[in-house]
Amino acid sequence: MMDGSRNPVRLFRRLRLVLIALLVAWFFSPPSIRDGIPLWVPFAVALGLELQFLAANYRSSAPFFRRDDRRPGAADRERYGDGEVAEWAIVDVEGAPHWIDLTEADEEAGPRPATAGRPPRSRRRRLVRPLLEAAAVLAVVGGLVLLLGRDGWDDLDAADRRSAEARISAEASTVAGKPVRVGCDTSGRRVGAVQHADGVAIVGGAQAYLTPELCYALHRLASDGDVPSFSETARAIAVLAHEAWHLRGVGAEGVTECYALQSGVGLGRRLGLDEDTAHRMMRSQLVANQLHRQGSAEYVVPSDCVNRGRYDLRPNVDRFP
Repeated sequence: MMDGSRNPVRLFRRLRLVLIALLVAWFFSPPSIRDGIPLWVPFAVALGLELQFLAANYRSSAPFFRRDDRRPGAADRERYGDGEVAEWAIVDVEGAPHWIDLTEADEEAGPRPATAGRPPRSRRRRLVRPLLEAAAVLAVVGGLVLLLGRDGWDDLDAADRRSAEARISAEASTVAGKPVRVGCDTSGRRVGAVQHADGVAIVGGAQAYLTPELCYALHRLASDGDVPSFSETARAIAVLAHEAWHLRGVGAEGVTECYALQSGVGLGRRLGLDEDTAHRMMRSQLVANQLHRQGSAEYVVPSDCVNRGRYDLRPNVDRFP
């Protein structure tokens, strides 16, 4: 039967599993519930739980892991004996040999000093393993909090998503020169990793689709002025402008990209960027286009995509793109 002082330790271990299960359930809960629980709450609960776990182990006099006792029990020793083999010796008593039981002699001499066996471990030594275990649990919980706490398009409620799509569609309409619509493909059937495309549009059409990741980057920029990732925000602006030029009627991918990087400067400024940042973002996309020349040759901008070149949309302005 387990010592009652070990019950708190078992309880805390079960509470750990409950805490991790609640974190996973929180991740799949509706946005209204997730927004109502700050990210520091689960980590603070886990920290308090681990401190209680260490305190319970420190107060307990029992070892952290009880080893199996293979020795016979008291009832077995009383019924069958202690299993010790008697030791005999011949001694000379008044010139005559006599057999003497050394076991009985030891019992008459009294108990042996309790020096055999390993001494009990100190409380500090017994806390080493619980400390390592607690550190591992806190690391796992912290990793889950960071992983599950990453915001995305799915974290927006329906009204915010409709508002974001309307704003993105309005910007695409400005570039396309006509009313168009841009949808954020959460199904992954039109764009995404499987289709190897961040955006898609029919040349001359009125509908385009972007990945939810790019839509969220555009939403963050337009609504809050946030640029959590320079490269991702630049990519989102360039792809939106690229698909808008397809809707305008340009079919050649390289020429479309050249026009998109130039229009992306004004698009970025309308979404909230300052002029210098907008130019730097589009220049970074132009450099990336040149670096990926072998992987996607059809998307490489033509050689005349330079300042005052054939495809310069603003030849009177001495800045490109």
